[in-house]
Formats: sequence, structure tokens, C-alpha cells
Amino acid sequence: MPPSLPADQREFQQYARAWLAENAPPPPPERLPLMSIEVSTEPLRDYLQEWQGRCYEAGLVGADLPVEYGGGGHEGFQRIANREMSLAGTPYFLNVVALGMAIPTILVHGTEEQKKRFIQPALSCEEIWCQGFSEPGAGSDLANQQTRAVKDGDHWIVNGHKVWTSLGHFAKWMILITRTSKEHKYDGLTYFLCPIEGHPGVTVRPLIKMTGEKGFNEVLFEDAKVDDSLRLDDVGKGWTVAMTTLTYERGAAEGAGGGGGDRTNPIDRLIGLARESWRGGVRASDDAVTRDAIAQRAIVHEGMMQNVRRMRVPALCDHPMRIPLQMKLTGSEYAQHNARTGLDIAGVHSTLYTLDEHAPDGGHWPLAYMDSYGHTIAAGTNEVQRNILGERVLGMPKSK
Repeated sequence: MPPSLPADQREFQQYARAWLAENAPPPPPERLPLMSIEVSTEPLRDYLQEWQGRCYEAGLVGADLPVEYGGGGHEGFQRIANREMSLAGTPYFLNVVALGMAIPTILVHGTEEQKKRFIQPALSCEEIWCQGFSEPGAGSDLANQQTRAVKDGDHWIVNGHKVWTSLGHFAKWMILITRTSKEHKYDGLTYFLCPIEGHPGVTVRPLIKMTGEKGFNEVLFEDAKVDDSLRLDDVGKGWTVAMTTLTYERGAAEGAGGGGGDRTNPIDRLIGLARESWRGGVRASDDAVTRDAIAQRAIVHEGMMQNVRRMRVPALCDHPMRIPLQMKLTGSEYAQHNARTGLDIAGVHSTLYTLDEHAPDGGHWPLAYMDSYGHTIAAGTNEVQRNILGERVLGMPKSK
């Protein structure tokens, strides 16, 4: 945050801080997963949906967006709200696909009717969204979409198979890429806002991860009808629209809201684990190798925090997109390395999982480590992200 805020932003900051202090949510009905995309039970869905709705009514969600679409209309307010929620340690928001991908994309490419119809219910979490990009044969190669949409009067008939669809089991709407032409790989794609919940021809099936969680799904389309009014931008512009979505998903631009989440400093958490872990009658925190490993993670942590500060000062950025584009890459690998360090510190006890009462830190570290692989794959694998950085930031030749 800037050291000195304008008067209106400072007033909003004080309001947000006071509101959060007076309206702290009750404890969740069960343990919250590490990420909102892993929420799989109805009690947790209802709890998080109600919380996001309250925050929206208080003006803490969509604070920067135009008033005519359900936002607050105050530029610069959303970042303040996000920070105050993080400091307060409030639960994360459930509707992350809407806030971080669907809403920004609709704002850029949508019609006035689409903006007025979809943005407000997404901000308030009345309508949950999911993402229909990945397919069995189109993961890292996003342009290899095989889900087909064929024009039929005022409708499109959709047939195909999407996978790794986070929150698909709760979603009412999906941002969907389809192939509308076989003649062109990129120009043959079209983007839709597709109804999911209870829609004829759409089947959602859960996919169980190695963590035991069921946030992912596969979605099957069998002659599903999608009205042409739900097409986002022109026919054949799906790749362009998808790149807008991915810009936000990869963290290169800010979405419509953040939410809170676990505010625990991961380095402090590693230190606490080391102090509670014993090896041969000696605390792990007294082991020089362990201390050095934690120190190395602390150095990376501090570097990332300073990069976030640097990103806010254009004069300190040699390329305006370098740090935003690298955040997904470095953030996912940072979390994975932290989790691996936690497993090493816990030693043999890292085999104890979340339901074992003897598991160190409630089984957080094996869960975090297994979960981390999804984040190095999502939004384009980290290998793809390195190619993007090389080509768009460093100007290197395009890889083949």
C-alpha cells in the first residue's frame, strides 16, 4: 500500500477495517480447504457464499467496478479492501473464477446486456462460475480445442468434454471455449457464457485428486443448446477472448475482488513446525541443515514481497509485464518448495495426514505438497509460462 493514501481512500480503509472488525464471520462448519476451488461440500459452499454476499453488500467486492454493473465505482478501493480482508484473516471468497476471470473478461468483451446481466450476481456470489478451457487433449496446448459448437438458428449445439473444471459441481455458469471451425486453429475458436446447472445436455462428474478432495470435475456436453446471445465477442475471436481471461488468471492483471484467507506467514509456520519436531531427542530447529533450509525459504519469501512492492512503481520495472507474468510461476514454485521443506522437517511424521490426530500441524504439509502440483499446472503449466516470459518479456525467438 502507498505510504500516504488520498483522503477518500483513507476513509474507505478505515470503514473497511471497522466493518470487518464488527462483522467477523463465525467459524466454518468444517475445515476449509487450502483453496476455494477445493470446496466440495454444501455446508462450506453455503457458508462461503453467504460471506461473499455480505462483503459485497458492504462494498468490499467489486469496489472499483462501474456502478451500472453492480460495482462501487471507486478506483483504487478494491486493493484496499483486499488488503484489509487479508489482515483481518477473513475466509477466502468462493466465486474466484467469476472474480478473477469471468467478470474481467465480460467487462472487456461483453455487450452492455451481458455486463448488466452477469456481473452483479457474480460479485455477490448469487451465481457461481467455472472455467471450461482444459480438455483431455487440450491442456497446455489450449488451441487444440475439440469441443464443437455448431450454429443452429439462434442457438449453438455444443458437444465435447472438459476436464479439471474447478467448482463445476456448484457452478451455474461456465466460461467456455469451443471450436466453431476446423479450418483455422486459432481463428476457429469461439467463446461462450454457457449455462451449466441443470442445463439439458450438460453432465458434471467429480474428479477425486490424490489429496482426497473433489474440487475438480469433468463436464460432458451432449447436444447442449447455447443461445447465440451468450456468445462473448465475435465468432472466431475465442482465442483473443481467452487470452484476456488468462491474463487475469495468471495474475498479470487484477480482478474484481480478493477476499481473505490464511494470513499466517509461511516462514513462521515452518519455524513453528521445526520447534515442534524432534529427531533423536533433538529439536529440528536446533539442526543446522534445517535452519539453513528455512533461511533459504525466508530469503525467497522476502524477495517475492519486495517484487510485489516494486511492481507498484513503474519506474522500477524494466518491463511492465515482467513481474506480473512471473508471479504465477514463482508463486506456485515457492509454495511447492515451502511444502517440501515442511515435509523434510516433519520427517517420518509427514506420512500422517489430515484426519490423523497425531499429524504435525493438522496434516497441513503433506496436503500442501500434493496440492501444489495442481498450481504448477493450472493457468498454463510453468513450462508454458517460462516460454511466455522468454518470448514476450525477453524477446527471445518463439519456441517450436
